[in-house]
Amino acid sequence: MATGGQQLSSCHTKQASGQHGSSNVSRLTSTSTKMDLKGGLEECAVALNLFLSNKFTDALELLQPWAKDSMYHALGYSTIVVLQAIMTFEQQDIQNGISAMKDALQTCQKYRKKCTVVESVSSFLSRGSLEQMTEEEMHAEICYAECLLQKAALTFVQDENMINFIKGGMKIRTSYQIYKECLSILHVIQKNKIKQQFFYEFEGGVKLGIGAFNLMLSLLPARIIRLLEFIGFSGNRELGLLQLQEGASGRSMRSPLCCLTILAFHTYISLILGTGEVNLVEAEGLLAPFLQQFPNGSLMLFYHARIELLKGNVEKAQEIFRKCISVQEEWKQFHHLCYWELMWIHVFQQNWMKAYYYSDLLCKESKWSKATYVFLKAAILSMLPEEDVTATEENVAALFRQVEGLKQRIAGKSIPTEKFAVRKSRRYSSSLPAPVKLVLPALEMMYIWNGFPVVCKRKDLSENLLLTVEKAEATLQNENFSDYSVDDECLVKLLKGCCLKNLQRPLQAELCFSHVIQSEKLLKFDHYLVPFTLFELAVLYKSQGEIDKALKTLETARNNYKDYSMESRLHFRIQAAVHLWRKPSSD
Repeated sequence: MATGGQQLSSCHTKQASGQHGSSNVSRLTSTSTKMDLKGGLEECAVALNLFLSNKFTDALELLQPWAKDSMYHALGYSTIVVLQAIMTFEQQDIQNGISAMKDALQTCQKYRKKCTVVESVSSFLSRGSLEQMTEEEMHAEICYAECLLQKAALTFVQDENMINFIKGGMKIRTSYQIYKECLSILHVIQKNKIKQQFFYEFEGGVKLGIGAFNLMLSLLPARIIRLLEFIGFSGNRELGLLQLQEGASGRSMRSPLCCLTILAFHTYISLILGTGEVNLVEAEGLLAPFLQQFPNGSLMLFYHARIELLKGNVEKAQEIFRKCISVQEEWKQFHHLCYWELMWIHVFQQNWMKAYYYSDLLCKESKWSKATYVFLKAAILSMLPEEDVTATEENVAALFRQVEGLKQRIAGKSIPTEKFAVRKSRRYSSSLPAPVKLVLPALEMMYIWNGFPVVCKRKDLSENLLLTVEKAEATLQNENFSDYSVDDECLVKLLKGCCLKNLQRPLQAELCFSHVIQSEKLLKFDHYLVPFTLFELAVLYKSQGEIDKALKTLETARNNYKDYSMESRLHFRIQAAVHLWRKPSSD
């Protein structure tokens, strides 16, 4: 595979190592009154290399002076700010990304053809001529569409259930239409062998946009897809991945962005919003050339660590995450992603004091979701013996009581994981005669974040988790019956079934899942347990080759239940499973 983006970036190695101030391009910037397309592309490539080499401020300083006058400076500047927002989940970063994006859209608009491509493309395509549109105007279209795509990405970060995505559908649809028409232009250029100086950059932009849009749309639950298809959207996952793969292996400066998009899909989205079935071979192959080009780049190291974690190499992943923290201090918020990963690794290992250490760091330093962090800290402390909790000088009940007051609203909506944490924390409400302790709350959150597929390749970790769950099960059996007894028992059965499934003990796992489903009418609080258990049962059937039975179970989970905690997340997972499992029968 060719290392992406090297055509423009290879001649700027010195700039990417921090010497961009002395480059010919930068000297041109300081004396010129206009930035042409070539200069914009060159400086944007340098800035991207600086960014991927952890020189974030240098990259922004290079781009910002021309961000109001050059489309590629505007796009580059807003892309870096938006990448920061997506990777850190900091609300201030998200607001900065939205602001930078608005400015970038205005800059790109100045270079667009007055009669936009969506309105005019059919007329000049029918005449078989692109003479009506200059190369600069074509790049302005792709840059404008890319800025709108960033808006879609930020919307996705802001609201997991995609309500904002639908509300802003018409604006995003404009971006989608521009990309489709630019793809048509690309085909005409290729067919007629029209020579363009920066064709490969236009091609890279099209592949990134078409690929990301198709991939993103294909993830959505069926009911949302039906709504979006009504206003002209459609998503094809295979087409999206193919376009991104071609973009990642091409010569465009967007090659690393295509690579990062696929890596995010394989190492994150497929876990949190999918079934946990991950294409690690492709992820490793894509990352390898970029890891060689940016061996100390935080983003590349981060995805390297994620891949190792998903391969079951937990200790190696820990080592790489720690390196990822040590290689740069400039972008401190990026450390929080690594703290989050290290916290979960220690949860998988049941090293509760170290998991507490990282949860405490997140509570103190990160602003993304204080409610989630405080709940996780309290949940992790709940797994420790009383004497160890006392040594931390923390009050578990007081921490749980803080959660509801820390809940935030984004675009008028609560964050689903925060709503879940608030509901669970109410068992510690000061209005109750006494706190009703949560059962295995850290493992319940591990389940919600789909951690069990991560540890499935480590028999030792799965066995140790099973011992912990069985210990809690025995304790419950010896306690007095309460309003929460059935809910707690069903939670334990779900967690036990997941451990048994990981350990290839399907009959015992099915018994656990069946117990939860049969207890449906007895549940009083945690109604999410039944549809999520049906999903796990479907995964179990699929692993045994019973595809039809698995799909019917998914349909039951999707159609027969509503208004439960984390509903949208389960619908994403069901959509991913249906897509994967139906594919063999349609080939």
